[in-house]
Amino acid sequence: MKPTLLILAAGMGSRYGGLKQLDQVGPSGETIIDYSIYDAIRAGFGKVIFIIKEAIEDDFKETFVERLKDKIAIDYVFQETWMVPEGVTIPDNRSKPWGTGHAVMMADGKIHEPFAVINADDFYGRGAFETLAGYYKDWTPELSADYCMVGYRLANTLSEFGAVSRGVCEPDEKSFLVDVVERTQIARSGADIAYKDEKEQQVVLPGDTIVSMNFWGFTPSLFGFLNTGFEAFIRKNAENLKAEFFIPSVVNDLIKSKQATVRILHCEEKWFGMTYREDRETVVKSIRELVEQGVYPENLWA
Repeated sequence: MKPTLLILAAGMGSRYGGLKQLDQVGPSGETIIDYSIYDAIRAGFGKVIFIIKEAIEDDFKETFVERLKDKIAIDYVFQETWMVPEGVTIPDNRSKPWGTGHAVMMADGKIHEPFAVINADDFYGRGAFETLAGYYKDWTPELSADYCMVGYRLANTLSEFGAVSRGVCEPDEKSFLVDVVERTQIARSGADIAYKDEKEQQVVLPGDTIVSMNFWGFTPSLFGFLNTGFEAFIRKNAENLKAEFFIPSVVNDLIKSKQATVRILHCEEKWFGMTYREDRETVVKSIRELVEQGVYPENLWA
């Protein structure tokens, strides 16, 4: 079974001006997205689908489709704020996307096999893709409610330059996900790692706390749940300019209603990304070290 890689990239603007997703961080001008696709190909993924905005279609095809057409099957779908159920009216000044759950919904009908969901601007590491692809290697349709997520150790996901938000996971004794809660303002505090709660109080988290970096593994059954959930969500929140339909919220609902299980796949990779402008130097250095170690070639697509 060859899974599909679904990349959430609707945040990329026209011509990608100044956007971190397309910042060249590799020795031959590679972006973080390039490394994710390269790792997915090596891990045995059979197809890549991008979620983009219609306004960047031509630029996107020029940048990615032409370059990758001989490497892996590639496709794309659009996410726009007006893509809501019939009969729903949204404010004219709504410009913010409807969230990651809505983005994944856009691929309904395009995917008929297990698939991974990742962010366009996160570097997940080779091992993460191999772990998820291996999990679904022997998948059959009878396992339609068998989901997973790649879990990272919190200490391996921090920025040196400021606080981050992470989905803090609660696993059971068999490494199934029980709950995931988004925590904000997570940062090092002396020798500790802590976040601020609703009362602005510091709450310490162990460095080996498992967190979600939005690297999920799903089967096509998810689309039915997303469509049903978004229908209820949008009819309640259509007028709310800040409301978003997030993947972790859907996952939590499915876990608690026992409609699906989510296995936590433990990963020792060190995540990195460009949360802050100052992070770029660290990303470039980290990739250079991986190239020198032989994990990646000097030029990915040569």
